[in-house]
Amino acid sequence: MTDLVRDASVRDEAEAAAAAAASASGVAIRELSDLADLTAVCRLLDSIWRPAPDSRPVTTELLRAMSSAGNYVSGAYDGDALLGACFGFFGPPSKGLHSHIAGVAPEGLGRGLGFALKQHQRAWALRQDVTRISWTFDPLVRRNAHFNLSKLGARAAAYLPDFYGPMHDSINGATPTDRLLIAWDLTSASARAAALGDPPHEDAAALRRHGAEAALSAGADGGPVTGPAGAPTVLVAVPSDIEALRRTDPPLALSWRSALGEVLSGLLADGAVVTGFDRAGWYVLTKKE
Repeated sequence: MTDLVRDASVRDEAEAAAAAAASASGVAIRELSDLADLTAVCRLLDSIWRPAPDSRPVTTELLRAMSSAGNYVSGAYDGDALLGACFGFFGPPSKGLHSHIAGVAPEGLGRGLGFALKQHQRAWALRQDVTRISWTFDPLVRRNAHFNLSKLGARAAAYLPDFYGPMHDSINGATPTDRLLIAWDLTSASARAAALGDPPHEDAAALRRHGAEAALSAGADGGPVTGPAGAPTVLVAVPSDIEALRRTDPPLALSWRSALGEVLSGLLADGAVVTGFDRAGWYVLTKKE
């Protein structure tokens, strides 16, 4: 346990930030353990991912077992309507909580529910004396990269090629399930500032004016173009809407997967650190001297 977690004011600050985020979104967020609530969570996640029958994101039985063992299952409600849910489980003590899945119903989008759910999860974890939450996400999805790295103040820990193997649902399609592992230090300055509405900000255009190099960018045809990566600050682009690209041009989407995997994983393997994400579609990395 860190000194910050021993300080009740940090936990109080997280509780207040979580309550404010829920209020701003117009929802009530609570832990779930009843079978009916857990079944509703499974139905919600099925409706979002639309998986094949043998590839459901979670099951009621799994959530029941995890909840009864003291793990995290939450739901965001507008009245009686379940609009969002989040599920995580504990790993080894040094790794804290792993947040496996979170989703928001289409009718709840645009209200900040994802942020509210994560702030609730952060406050809950700190009450358990846990200071780290990890999860994975598709690094090609621009809005998720911005949410994780900028909106929450989390950091990228590792690039994981084809982490889940084939996932037969409407979101992942048939492409390899490369993932970026996120490590959220719940007591870090960036996480605390983000919770209070002052997240870190990156400006790729300004960085390029000061010598940053684009190791991966979009060409005139929309395809990936590799570039130099020798500068201390390196930028790595992702397409504007990879999910639409998977539907309209699967080969082009796959070329982005391959290019991003090669460039981003290579930089991380060489010791570069992802310091943030510009909302215009750029990962910002700083190379070790």
